Amino acid sequence: MVSTMNESNASDPNSLASLAAAVAERLLAKGWMLATAESCTGGLIAGACTDLSGSSTWFERGFVTYSNAAKTELLGVDAMLIEAQGAVSEPVARAMAEGAVARSHAQVAVSVTGVAGPTGGSVEKPVGTVWFGWSVGGQVRTQHRRFEGDRAAVRAATVQHALRVLRDLLA
Repeated sequence: MVSTMNESNASDPNSLASLAAAVAERLLAKGWMLATAESCTGGLIAGACTDLSGSSTWFERGFVTYSNAAKTELLGVDAMLIEAQGAVSEPVARAMAEGAVARSHAQVAVSVTGVAGPTGGSVEKPVGTVWFGWSVGGQVRTQHRRFEGDRAAVRAATVQHALRVLRDLLA
Protein backbone atom coordinates (compact mmCIF):
# COMPACT_ATOMS: atom_id res chain seq x y z
CA MET A 1 0.00 0.00 0.00
CA VAL A 2 1.33 3.42 -0.97
CA SER A 3 0.87 6.22 1.54
CA THR A 4 0.88 9.90 0.62
CA MET A 5 1.18 13.17 2.52
CA ASN A 6 -2.42 14.04 1.67
CA GLU A 7 -4.49 11.81 3.86
CA SER A 8 -7.57 10.50 2.12
CA ASN A 9 -9.89 10.35 5.15
CA ALA A 10 -11.71 13.64 4.59
CA SER A 11 -14.11 12.85 7.47
CA ASP A 12 -11.21 13.26 9.92
CA PRO A 13 -11.12 17.00 10.77
CA ASN A 14 -7.33 16.78 11.19
CA SER A 15 -6.61 15.08 7.86
CA LEU A 16 -4.66 17.25 5.45
CA ALA A 17 -7.60 17.27 3.05
CA SER A 18 -9.99 18.46 5.77
CA LEU A 19 -7.56 21.06 7.10
CA ALA A 20 -6.88 22.46 3.63
CA ALA A 21 -10.60 22.53 2.86
CA ALA A 22 -11.33 24.41 6.09
CA VAL A 23 -8.55 26.91 5.32
CA ALA A 24 -9.96 27.33 1.80
CA GLU A 25 -13.49 27.91 3.08
CA ARG A 26 -12.35 30.57 5.56
CA LEU A 27 -10.12 32.35 3.05
CA LEU A 28 -12.90 32.40 0.45
CA ALA A 29 -15.36 33.81 3.01
CA LYS A 30 -12.97 36.70 3.64
CA GLY A 31 -11.94 37.13 0.01
CA TRP A 32 -8.30 36.55 0.98
CA MET A 33 -5.45 34.70 -0.73
CA LEU A 34 -2.73 32.55 0.87
CA ALA A 35 1.01 32.42 0.26
CA THR A 36 3.38 29.89 1.81
CA ALA A 37 7.04 30.37 2.73
CA GLU A 38 8.62 26.98 3.32
CA SER A 39 12.05 25.76 4.20
CA CYS A 40 12.09 22.35 5.93
CA THR A 41 8.87 21.21 4.24
CA GLY A 42 10.10 21.99 0.74
CA GLY A 43 6.68 22.93 -0.65
CA LEU A 44 4.56 20.27 1.08
CA ILE A 45 2.19 22.86 2.58
CA ALA A 46 1.61 24.38 -0.86
CA GLY A 47 1.17 20.86 -2.21
CA ALA A 48 -1.49 20.02 0.39
CA CYS A 49 -3.34 23.22 -0.50
CA THR A 50 -3.15 22.77 -4.25
CA ASP A 51 -4.31 19.16 -3.99
CA LEU A 52 -7.77 20.73 -3.73
CA SER A 53 -9.53 21.43 -6.99
CA GLY A 54 -10.23 25.14 -7.38
CA SER A 55 -7.38 26.17 -5.10
CA SER A 56 -6.39 28.93 -7.53
CA THR A 57 -9.28 30.97 -6.13
CA TRP A 58 -7.59 31.20 -2.70
CA PHE A 59 -3.97 29.99 -3.05
CA GLU A 60 -1.77 32.73 -4.50
CA ARG A 61 1.77 31.33 -4.46
CA GLY A 62 4.35 29.29 -2.61
CA PHE A 63 7.95 30.19 -1.89
CA VAL A 64 10.32 27.28 -1.31
CA THR A 65 13.25 28.98 0.38
CA TYR A 66 15.39 26.09 1.49
CA SER A 67 18.70 27.96 1.42
CA ASN A 68 19.53 31.07 3.41
CA ALA A 69 20.21 32.90 0.14
CA ALA A 70 16.69 32.04 -1.06
CA LYS A 71 15.19 33.40 2.16
CA THR A 72 17.02 36.66 1.54
CA GLU A 73 16.50 36.91 -2.23
CA LEU A 74 12.87 35.77 -2.45
CA LEU A 75 11.41 36.87 0.89
CA GLY A 76 13.65 39.77 1.86
CA VAL A 77 14.86 38.18 5.09
CA ASP A 78 17.89 40.17 6.24
CA ALA A 79 21.05 38.07 5.82
CA MET A 80 22.43 39.57 9.04
CA LEU A 81 19.34 38.36 10.89
CA ILE A 82 19.92 34.82 9.63
CA GLU A 83 23.60 35.04 10.57
CA ALA A 84 22.84 36.35 14.05
CA GLN A 85 19.82 34.18 14.93
CA GLY A 86 20.18 31.18 12.63
CA ALA A 87 17.71 30.17 9.94
CA VAL A 88 15.73 28.10 12.45
CA SER A 89 14.58 30.89 14.76
CA GLU A 90 11.58 32.98 15.72
CA PRO A 91 12.80 36.18 14.01
CA VAL A 92 13.44 34.35 10.73
CA ALA A 93 10.04 32.59 10.79
CA ARG A 94 8.43 36.00 11.41
CA ALA A 95 10.41 37.66 8.61
CA MET A 96 9.53 34.82 6.22
CA ALA A 97 5.79 35.23 6.88
CA GLU A 98 6.03 39.01 6.51
CA GLY A 99 8.07 38.64 3.33
CA ALA A 100 5.59 36.20 1.79
CA VAL A 101 2.76 38.72 2.20
CA ALA A 102 4.91 41.66 1.06
CA ARG A 103 6.15 39.85 -2.05
CA SER A 104 2.84 38.39 -3.20
CA HIS A 105 -0.76 39.37 -3.73
CA ALA A 106 -1.81 37.39 -0.65
CA GLN A 107 -3.27 38.75 2.57
CA VAL A 108 -2.35 35.63 4.56
CA ALA A 109 0.89 33.68 4.84
CA VAL A 110 2.30 30.72 6.70
CA SER A 111 6.03 30.13 7.10
CA VAL A 112 8.05 27.20 8.40
CA THR A 113 11.75 26.82 9.09
CA GLY A 114 13.19 23.86 10.93
CA VAL A 115 15.50 20.88 11.24
CA ALA A 116 13.83 17.83 9.67
CA GLY A 117 16.89 15.59 10.10
CA PRO A 118 18.37 13.14 10.35
CA THR A 119 21.37 15.51 10.14
CA GLY A 120 21.66 19.20 10.87
CA GLY A 121 20.56 19.21 14.48
CA SER A 122 22.48 20.71 17.39
CA VAL A 123 22.15 20.84 21.17
CA GLU A 124 20.33 24.19 20.88
CA LYS A 125 18.23 23.15 17.87
CA PRO A 126 17.81 19.37 17.82
CA VAL A 127 16.26 17.44 14.95
CA GLY A 128 12.51 18.05 14.99
CA THR A 129 12.80 21.73 15.95
CA VAL A 130 10.47 23.89 13.85
CA TRP A 131 9.57 27.57 13.98
CA PHE A 132 6.26 28.68 12.45
CA GLY A 133 4.99 32.09 11.39
CA TRP A 134 1.45 33.05 10.42
CA SER A 135 0.52 36.45 9.03
CA VAL A 136 -3.24 36.93 9.21
CA GLY A 137 -5.08 40.23 9.09
CA GLY A 138 -1.86 42.21 9.38
CA GLN A 139 -0.77 40.43 12.57
CA VAL A 140 2.10 37.97 12.71
CA ARG A 141 2.12 35.13 15.21
CA THR A 142 4.98 32.73 15.74
CA GLN A 143 5.32 29.41 17.49
CA HIS A 144 8.04 26.88 18.22
CA ARG A 145 7.39 23.15 18.19
CA ARG A 146 9.52 20.04 18.47
CA PHE A 147 8.35 16.94 16.63
CA GLU A 148 9.57 13.39 17.14
CA GLY A 149 10.31 10.85 14.45
CA ASP A 150 12.25 10.53 11.24
CA ARG A 151 12.50 13.15 8.50
CA ALA A 152 9.17 12.19 6.92
CA ALA A 153 7.39 12.27 10.29
CA VAL A 154 8.79 15.70 11.20
CA ARG A 155 7.80 17.14 7.83
CA ALA A 156 4.30 15.59 7.93
CA ALA A 157 3.71 16.88 11.48
CA THR A 158 4.92 20.33 10.42
CA VAL A 159 2.49 20.52 7.49
CA GLN A 160 -0.42 19.35 9.64
CA HIS A 161 0.37 21.78 12.46
CA ALA A 162 0.84 24.72 10.06
CA LEU A 163 -2.58 24.14 8.47
CA ARG A 164 -4.36 23.38 11.77
CA VAL A 165 -3.21 26.64 13.36
CA LEU A 166 -3.94 28.60 10.16
CA ARG A 167 -7.48 27.16 10.13
CA ASP A 168 -7.97 28.27 13.72
CA LEU A 169 -6.52 31.75 13.16
CA LEU A 170 -8.89 32.30 10.24
CA ALA A 171 -11.97 31.37 12.32
